[in-house]
Amino acid sequence: MLRSLHRWPGLLAAVLVLALSLSGVALSVFPAVEAISAPAAVTGQTVADLAAKVLATHPTVEQIRRAPSGRITAYWFVGDTPGSAVIDPATGQDAGTADPSALKTWLTDFHRALLLGDAGRWTTAAGALAMLVLSASGCVLIARRQGGWRRWFAPMRGPAAGRWHGELARAAVATLTLSALTALWMTAATFDMLPADEANPAFPAQVSGQMGLSPAAMPALSSVPVAELRDLTFPYAGDATDAFALTTAQGSGFVDQGSGALLDWAPNGPWARVGEWIYLLHTGEGAALWGMLLGLLTLAAPVLAVTGTLVWLRNRRNRPALAGMARADKAETVILVASEGGSTWGFAKALGQALQKAGGSVHLAPLSSYAPASYAAAERIVVMAATWGDGDAPASARSALGLIAEAAPHPTAPLAVLGFGDRSFPVFCGFAEDIDAAARAAGWQMLLALDRIDRQSAQAFARWCAALGDAIGTPLSVIHQPEPPRTLPLALVSRRDYGEAVQAPTAILRFALPRASVIDRLLGRGLGRFQPGDLLGIVPEGSTVPRYYSLASGVQDDFVEIVVRKHPGGLCSGLLLDLAPGQAVRAFVKSNPGFRPDRSDAPLLLVGAGTGIGPLAGMIRANARRRPIHLWFGARHPQADFLYADELDGWSASGHLATLSTAFSRSAARQYVQDRLRTDAERIRELVSKGGRIMVCGGREMAQGVRETLAEILAPAGVSPSSLKAGGRYAEDSY
Repeated sequence: MLRSLHRWPGLLAAVLVLALSLSGVALSVFPAVEAISAPAAVTGQTVADLAAKVLATHPTVEQIRRAPSGRITAYWFVGDTPGSAVIDPATGQDAGTADPSALKTWLTDFHRALLLGDAGRWTTAAGALAMLVLSASGCVLIARRQGGWRRWFAPMRGPAAGRWHGELARAAVATLTLSALTALWMTAATFDMLPADEANPAFPAQVSGQMGLSPAAMPALSSVPVAELRDLTFPYAGDATDAFALTTAQGSGFVDQGSGALLDWAPNGPWARVGEWIYLLHTGEGAALWGMLLGLLTLAAPVLAVTGTLVWLRNRRNRPALAGMARADKAETVILVASEGGSTWGFAKALGQALQKAGGSVHLAPLSSYAPASYAAAERIVVMAATWGDGDAPASARSALGLIAEAAPHPTAPLAVLGFGDRSFPVFCGFAEDIDAAARAAGWQMLLALDRIDRQSAQAFARWCAALGDAIGTPLSVIHQPEPPRTLPLALVSRRDYGEAVQAPTAILRFALPRASVIDRLLGRGLGRFQPGDLLGIVPEGSTVPRYYSLASGVQDDFVEIVVRKHPGGLCSGLLLDLAPGQAVRAFVKSNPGFRPDRSDAPLLLVGAGTGIGPLAGMIRANARRRPIHLWFGARHPQADFLYADELDGWSASGHLATLSTAFSRSAARQYVQDRLRTDAERIRELVSKGGRIMVCGGREMAQGVRETLAEILAPAGVSPSSLKAGGRYAEDSY
């Protein structure tokens, strides 16, 4: 429901919001231009001094106005011919034309009413209301995406269009909300829908009847600074019964032209004062810097419209439509999906079609819409959840565990949870396990035990569907072959070979970075942005299952680099180590947000062995800030497989790497990296006490050994790898 509330106003009002935001951005420039170009008043100058100087220049002056930008304009008649000019308050002389800019006039009318009068004002008000709905619903959706309001400013992840949409929305939502609210206020004020208490004093019953006193000698005008002036209207020439009409930021009144005394005064009420602030906040007139900032942030609106549309198109593509889908409250089977890349939706659709074919009614929805109370006719609920990163939820389902914990279970329908993941990752189907545990803790009746699908296996999914069919008494035969990931050809540029002497052929492979336009990146084409520690997926010929290799480079390096060791019988590693420069493989990038350095200046402790040096080397290479990075690296022999040896020396000299500690298992010392960690135990405790973060990369056995060794080392300090991980200070990438 909330996503629909956010989606449809955005799609339906996209053109209107684009028009209003772009015209608003253009108008935001004018207050700054006026403030810069307007002659400044003399410090401490009063309205009395200003009026006297203008009167000396233009004896028939009728009115002086001061705009919020500080620009002062005088109006007069010479005979029957009107005149006007921008005034230099220091001299009272003309400083420029007062004729309004045709462009500004057109933009103002377009922005306020689309050049359509009152009907246009109502239309722009509808656009402002749509913007308000988008801002409010977007805030809640971002909180859900991030896993709660406390994680509002946490780094975002996911495809480029969705990430850019969320980042821009976080930056601009306060300004866009303010613009929408102030626009609605100003529309209501235009149509007299708000209380009016602007000062409107009655003309005084008695005046002195005298004339000729210079404004410079008038006490009432001498007490008003020019900065407070809004309007000064002169009495009719030769009419002793008339008076000066004075309007300031505080109110309005009349000044006797003979004595200079204030005859009557009426202050503005609270509604009028609020109205002035509303006008300033919406237009920036009177606060040039705010106007420019307002315009800059409002410029996010058209970008949000574009990225929002791209997100909608991507979601439509990733969520295949289920023909004949029942409403949530009418469906016998409710299938809820949590997916990052969209592949899990294909499995969900295949299951839904099989259930429909068997005569059942099915509702298919994202897990983020979880609401058991609305599934009135449900006989069963199925959750199909992919795992992202280090056991994390997909971006769209971060709030799911909280929803499951807080909402009461369905009174009659049991629950089945099916996880999708990759066994090569340390936490296989960790998010599905969390859902299953949360559901059991909340009191759900479970239809099936938790099951897991490895690497989108069609055979494993078919077996699970058959088990589901047995549980509900409906035979189900489901064959779903997922689409292979979209790949790009990567041409090998260079390779460096190691390890032959120790029977462990290993190579550092560097590929050319394919070029992609901004549009390609927004649409999810190309490799997109990546960092060291992200994953390069390679699909060998004759296989649909990708193999993943940790990236030793980031997009800023302008190349794609991985470290590969040949495994006996390894289809992909054999393919890669047989490559010659100029040959290519097909690949794609998968984000790995759980294995990235944080952005602090605290010490970074990197521990790697063998090919695990790859992403760690990439992180050191990217350390332009010279953050203190300390590396512990283990290999077989310093002359056989000391990967990145020359680069590590160079990075140490340049300050990219603070310290390097090595361990070689087939050298005279015969040390493993765990042994070297024990040797440096005191230094490790000191670095961790300074807020140090630990990152470990290598084989699973090595990672487990390092974890146990660090537990011993850190125990005297009262910390452990587990407690550091809970605080975001310990990460592993094992294989």
